Amino acid sequence: MRLFQNANYPFVEKRYIFFVISAVLIVASILGIIIKGINWSTDFTGGVSIVINMQPKDKQVPPLEIEHLREVINDAGFKEAEIQFIGDPSNATFQIKVGGEDVNKIRDQITEVLTTKLPEYVQGRDLQTDVIRQVDVVGAKAGMEMRNNAIMAVLISMVFMIIYIWVRYEFTFGLMGIVALFHDVIILVGVFAFTQKEFTMTILAAILTLVGYSINDTIVIYDRIREDLKIYRKDSVPIIFNRAINKTLGRTVITGSTTFATAIALYFFGGPVIHDFALAMSLGIIIGTYSSIFIASNLVLETFVHTRTEKQAIKHLTKKK
Repeated sequence: MRLFQNANYPFVEKRYIFFVISAVLIVASILGIIIKGINWSTDFTGGVSIVINMQPKDKQVPPLEIEHLREVINDAGFKEAEIQFIGDPSNATFQIKVGGEDVNKIRDQITEVLTTKLPEYVQGRDLQTDVIRQVDVVGAKAGMEMRNNAIMAVLISMVFMIIYIWVRYEFTFGLMGIVALFHDVIILVGVFAFTQKEFTMTILAAILTLVGYSINDTIVIYDRIREDLKIYRKDSVPIIFNRAINKTLGRTVITGSTTFATAIALYFFGGPVIHDFALAMSLGIIIGTYSSIFIASNLVLETFVHTRTEKQAIKHLTKKK
């Protein structure tokens, strides 16, 4: 049995309600970004990266859990520290990233924390060579370059997408598809601005993934619109658009639901290291599915109405093989 097999929801008729909802979310997100700002991680702002090995000399000491190390480092005043395993977790090698430029001071502080709070893991070992394996500094300039490159990566991906959709369908479809993507990205970034969760390279990866995911859902609906324009030539364009959205509704909801279930499972069972990534994925799937169903195609229709390019666009689409 197909889900939403005979669906006939008035997506087009109620499009202004969805436009208002999206406008409110976008304005709120932009205000959040302006007022609270984005909490950029040390990947983008610069900082100090320290690689430590916490393999205890005493074999009776249990392996150090990353959650315990994170708690100790946070309690020491490094609230925004990023901590992750390097290589095989059984080797107990961790990378700690903290903000700041005084590398010697930060190194001394971390060393003191390890010796006072986790003495069983450093006892009998050379702190400067065996425990602390590597110390690197990411300057503010390099961090700024990474941040600019991250923004550029998102913009370039969108430009290539609009070119692809323009060639395959029609320019208005491509342009409104990218507008819908901006809608998704701005709202997701706004959530991170309001919650002040760190915006890391992992979050950027999640956003780039969701950009591809969302446009794929939108293209499926666009494809159905193009085919229905060829089949139902006597029907009005709003009816054709609404029918196409309803026909693809089952596929869109099932795809979104299964992907969301995976992302939410990662959030609850994947551990703290990927919490923010899983959160970004989960929220992005919801926002992307919403925009694919309620926003992207309706924006195309609204543009046709206001620019009066409906007949020209339909002629262009229906002659495509």
